[in-house]
This record gives sequence, structure tokens and C-alpha cells, in this order.
Amino acid sequence: MSIEVDKISFRYARKTALSELSFILENGQFCALLGPNGAGKSTLFALLTRLYALQQGNIHIQGLDLQTAPTQVMQQLGVVFQQSTLDLDLTVQQNLAYHASLHGLCGATARVRIAQELERMAMKERAHEKVRSLNGGHRRRVEIARALLHQPSVLLLDEPTTGLDPQARKALNLHVRQLCTDSMITVLWATHLIDEVLPEDRVLLLHQGRLLSSGTGLDLCNLSGQSHMADAFEQLTQVPAQIPGQAPTKEQAV
Repeated sequence: MSIEVDKISFRYARKTALSELSFILENGQFCALLGPNGAGKSTLFALLTRLYALQQGNIHIQGLDLQTAPTQVMQQLGVVFQQSTLDLDLTVQQNLAYHASLHGLCGATARVRIAQELERMAMKERAHEKVRSLNGGHRRRVEIARALLHQPSVLLLDEPTTGLDPQARKALNLHVRQLCTDSMITVLWATHLIDEVLPEDRVLLLHQGRLLSSGTGLDLCNLSGQSHMADAFEQLTQVPAQIPGQAPTKEQAV
């Protein structure tokens, strides 16, 4: 297994952000982490990337325990956060070279890796352009190339299409899916946009910190009784989340 999350919970003061969250992803799998804003997606990413310390539960990446082998785990992860962290006044090449050096890559090795990832992201001809001159979709491709320089086995993307137009969103989504096929990279793609999810995709549906479904997009339809994923998503997330198998609370029953 590539990612194993076991019963993690997380609280901000009096607010519960995640509650008893568990799931497993296999190598080479594209998985959509779907949920409305505030569902807990970014909190999960912060825990996976050690921005936040685990309060309860366990996380394993490629069989490595995040708490006991953090350095080895982080070597397995490539991350693209919702907010861009590229230096706008450096070129694409300079941004990637700096990041490569942070992973101990330098000289010919770094140059080869940078060329490979830019080629894969169809950005090689823009290597010497300043990031400031790139559009949003191309900046995202550079960030993905940067995340893959150290050859991770897992790629985490938190709302990666924020601010992109529909055409750029679709192109980026297709690029990332191809990574799973070409390189057996496991992808966890966090989004609140249902049109970025295919019916056959593995989908983790988060709502108010709870996992409502961990099957496919079609399973969302079956769970809700709706024919279309958009309708299923709307129905499942428009009311307070209920744990499957439990009776509704007084507030949920009203």
C-alpha cells in the first residue's frame, strides 16, 4: 500500500477538523479527496506533510511510520499546496535548481532531473522564462515538476486548479492522471469541484471532518440515490454529516 491513514483525529481549540479518519491508497492510484470548503481537506494535507503534528491516529507512507521515520517519509512525498510558493522573479530553471539543491541534488544530476520533469510537464521550452511571465496553468505545471524532482512515490495536490480557467484546469488534471499511468505515482488530488472527478475514480468524500464515502464516484451516486455525481455531492454535503449506521442527532432529524 502507498498511503495508510488510520483513525486520525484533529482539533483546533474547540473545533473538530477531522474525526476518526481512515483510508488506504494503493501504488499508482489517482484518488480525489472531495469535499466542500471547510471539510478538512487542508488539515489532512497539513498532517500528511508534517506541517501539523498528529494528535491521534497513525499515518504510514510506503510502510514507513510518519512519526518514527519522518525524514524517510518526506522523501517519498511531492507536494503542491493551494497557494503558489514559486519565486516570481526567478526563472523556471532557477526555481527548480534551488529546490533540487534542498533535496541534495546538484550538478549534472539536477540538470537531468529538471530537464526530464519539464519535458514531462510540456514546459521545457519555458525553462529560462521568469515565473512572473507565466500564466496560472503553466505555473502549476512548474510546481508539479518541482514536486517530482526527487522522484517521490506519492504526489499530494491541495486544490491545485485554484484560479485557473476551465481549459487549464482540464489540461492539468489530465497531466496528473498520466503520471499515475506512466510512473505508478500515487496521487491524492484535493478538490471541491466535482467536474475534476471521473465516475470510475477512487473518491474520498469528506464532510465536516468525517469520511462519508471511500469508494468510487459511482458509489457516491449509489449512496445518495442520485444519477449524477454533482447531484450526489450536493445531497451528501448539504446537511450535517452523519456517521453511517448511527441514528441521526436531534439537529439532523429536524
